[in-house]
Amino acid sequence: MTHTASASLLRRSDTSWFTEWRRTLDWGLVAGIALLAAIGLLMSLAAGPSAAATIGYENTYHFIYRQAVHASIGLGLMLAVSTLNRKWARRTGVLLFLGSLILMGLILAIEQKVNGAQSWFRFSAFSVQPSEVAKPGLIVLCAWLLAQRERYPAGPWAVVSFIFFAVTLGLFLLQPDVGGAALISAAFVATFYVSGLPKRWIIGFAAGGAALAAVLYATVPNVKRRVDMVFNPSSEIDTFQIDMARDAIGRGWLFGTGPGEGQVKSLIPEAHTDFIFAVIAEEFGLVAIVAVMAIYGLIAIRGFRAAARIEDGFAGTAAAGLFALFVLQAAINIGVNLGIVPPTGLTLPFISYGGSSMAGMGLTLGLALALVRGEGTRSHGPYG
Repeated sequence: MTHTASASLLRRSDTSWFTEWRRTLDWGLVAGIALLAAIGLLMSLAAGPSAAATIGYENTYHFIYRQAVHASIGLGLMLAVSTLNRKWARRTGVLLFLGSLILMGLILAIEQKVNGAQSWFRFSAFSVQPSEVAKPGLIVLCAWLLAQRERYPAGPWAVVSFIFFAVTLGLFLLQPDVGGAALISAAFVATFYVSGLPKRWIIGFAAGGAALAAVLYATVPNVKRRVDMVFNPSSEIDTFQIDMARDAIGRGWLFGTGPGEGQVKSLIPEAHTDFIFAVIAEEFGLVAIVAVMAIYGLIAIRGFRAAARIEDGFAGTAAAGLFALFVLQAAINIGVNLGIVPPTGLTLPFISYGGSSMAGMGLTLGLALALVRGEGTRSHGPYG
């Protein structure tokens, strides 16, 4: 037997968990996500120094160093979680959801506010946002509950999953985090739809969502102000950030003003977080933002296709819901930068600055990668 044949036989006979993980992981998805993180690091070089100067940090590279740490944590968490099999991915998601739900309630009880919202635990130099963990956890829990209809058709699984969603939605609104509430609502409806529930449920969700949005608009001044920024602007409403973002996108035109030559990063305090897309557009142009949107789109398409091939009802539904959570957040952030969606405070996944958001998205896509292992690669083992 030749050396090459022996090596090939040895590889096929190697059944260690690491070999199985490496063989079944969708490395195309991993590469796309890593590319987004690399773009985030590049853009932190563009927007970070201005943000540090505006806030008053002595170290000009404060946000650049921290972005590198956040990206390492997010990607590391994603790869670590992707090693789980489907059973442990489900257990992990449910346990993290329940824990984050308790923490979200605790934050409201201690009245610890950051930027007017009770959604953060502040620990001297860093802060933690439990709601970022609650988002993927809710999708995993509801997908598991909805999948129980196959084994126990008489159970009230849809109602129970809706109750968990309603409790989570209520905690988001009490913080208040209306942007996060809108995101989990859209992802929850997508999960419900993929699970195969009748269309009347979707119609009911749409009607209920519209009614809730109308109530929030009529009763919460901050919600009304943000909606009016886009759909009913007037001289009494401050639309400075949205106007600056749109102007920056216009200045960038096709190829941008050049690295470091943009103005919006010095004009908007949140340029390195909520409005990083405008910085990309201004300095690198239309070509760059189309490329960024294409990366998000390709990740979503590849993820949804892998989820659709899964025969396990829970895994397929949960994976589709998690990829929907990822792409919907990107779409909302881009919409805010384009001035067609009211400001939400949602970051651009893996590109915007933010430790909690980076870790939350790492967990989201780590769970999704764990659930679709073997499907995207068509290398079916115990996961397919």
